[in-house]
Amino acid sequence: MTRLSGAVRGVVTTLATLLAVTTASTTARADTGPKAPADFVTLRTVDRTILQEMRYFTPHNFVGERIDGYQQPLCILTRPAAQALHKAQTKLLRQGYTLKVYDCYRPQRAVNHFVRWAEDLDDQAMKGEFYPNVDKTRLFEDGYIAEKSGHSRGSTLDVTLVALPARPTRPYVPGEPLAPCFAPQQQRFPDNSVDMGTGYDCFDTLSHTLDPRIQGEQRANRLLLKSTLEELGFVNLAEEWWHYTFKPEPHPDTYFDFPVSVKSLTRAPESPAHSARP
Repeated sequence: MTRLSGAVRGVVTTLATLLAVTTASTTARADTGPKAPADFVTLRTVDRTILQEMRYFTPHNFVGERIDGYQQPLCILTRPAAQALHKAQTKLLRQGYTLKVYDCYRPQRAVNHFVRWAEDLDDQAMKGEFYPNVDKTRLFEDGYIAEKSGHSRGSTLDVTLVALPARPTRPYVPGEPLAPCFAPQQQRFPDNSVDMGTGYDCFDTLSHTLDPRIQGEQRANRLLLKSTLEELGFVNLAEEWWHYTFKPEPHPDTYFDFPVSVKSLTRAPESPAHSARP
């Protein structure tokens, strides 16, 4: 009896030890998600005057729902990119404008969400606004969707100009009638941005920054944004008037996957999710 009790106690002790180790391991794993390197900051800590309308935190985007990885409506950037954007904002405020960002750092999980959506040819809920003239089967071939994004490296942002004083923009109501993103400004979804000729994230060649069909005030607005940012080290993506990357990038070869959240910035940096050539 004593020998059996000792054996039982031994088994119980062993199980308790294993349970404690497993619990500690599980707790540690739950507590250590991907984190941002030390040189990532929220834009508001560098410039509180730049407007933020983080579209992928909302359902008003080409997918039609909040995108994976956007836990808070925050613009996160590498510090050099944020500081350069602050300098641009200082110049533009003197001219009666403010910058407004639609997207900044974008986690890889968000890009993966885009890819899944693009592969689901039956989901075309937002076609009427964001890609009226593009067949969804061509989104990869035409370059509108890709498996990697420069946004995930932390120095790319989507940005526009707003004339001061900035008027508020009403929220999008899921299911409301959609107007083409290239329609005249008064017919498009209301946005307090100056008229850039198309709305944000418009999958159309009219979104090409220097498309010759965009003239007059619309072209002048695009060129003001372009010249201001390029003077401070940003490079425009020719196919998207809103898309700019600060050069040189602090992380030119790394695609991060930490969530868009203040908590992602509160601890020491850890290993990135991906390292690859663009």
